[in-house]
Amino acid sequence: MRRFVLVLASAVTLLAACSPSAAPHGDTTTEAEQRLYVSVGDSYATAAGPNGTGESFAQIVARQSGLQLVNLACNGATSADLLSGEACEPDAGGRPQVDEAVDTLRSGQVGLVTMVIGSNDLLEPCAVAEVPFDCATSAIADTRTNIATALTRFREVAPNVQIVGLSYPDVFLGAWVNPAHPNGEDLARTSVPLYEDFNREIAAEYAKFGAKFVDLTDMTGGYRALTELTEDPKYGRIPASVAEVCTFTYYCDDTDVHPTPAGHQAIADAVIAAGRETPPAQSSPAPPTSER
Repeated sequence: MRRFVLVLASAVTLLAACSPSAAPHGDTTTEAEQRLYVSVGDSYATAAGPNGTGESFAQIVARQSGLQLVNLACNGATSADLLSGEACEPDAGGRPQVDEAVDTLRSGQVGLVTMVIGSNDLLEPCAVAEVPFDCATSAIADTRTNIATALTRFREVAPNVQIVGLSYPDVFLGAWVNPAHPNGEDLARTSVPLYEDFNREIAAEYAKFGAKFVDLTDMTGGYRALTELTEDPKYGRIPASVAEVCTFTYYCDDTDVHPTPAGHQAIADAVIAAGRETPPAQSSPAPPTSER
């Protein structure tokens, strides 16, 4: 069905180009003509969770923005999978997410691209690694390279399309109260600098390509000092950032890293808000340093 939509859109564009008053096609189409939204990434975009698949932030963004969603994301995807793994959208025909996204961008009908990637490269493996920071050093470099490759290809065919990159909430803060982690407070403390470093690096990469960056770690209080406490109705007196993650994700109760429905709605709201802002010129500032 989506192939038919793209072919039809291309035909309309071609007919318009034959008119003396036609505007150039490509990503210079008017806002009214840009009706597609391309989502690439991992299970944050597919809305996987402990109870199966729900409504993802991408679906919410599409619905609230009046866009037709082309969701190429795959559960468990790494940044390398964007370039070489198979996209999970049925019409992609087994092609990688980036390849399919580029073809969709060529239609000139795309008004928004979102990318959420990196958790399966770095954040989940390295937070529980024996030497977390050694693990992170090489993982961050590989993730940045793959993100840059994807963004380069997007900008080659659609230099002005709106691109929004996302980070992740620091789900391992939830280990503070999760009984599955006997050393949960130590794991939570370890995770904070990993997320800070990761977000600083990928924010800079997105900025190079004029893309927006939604820092979900910051949005969920992940840079706040762990000495800043709040009274949680279930867990008692805990760090405020831990309480935020318990609301935003399933990690505290189910050791599941994915957002709750409220979390997906908050992400969607942040993506839509980012679309109204002026994109960064060169680089994003580093996240603030937290007291650990």
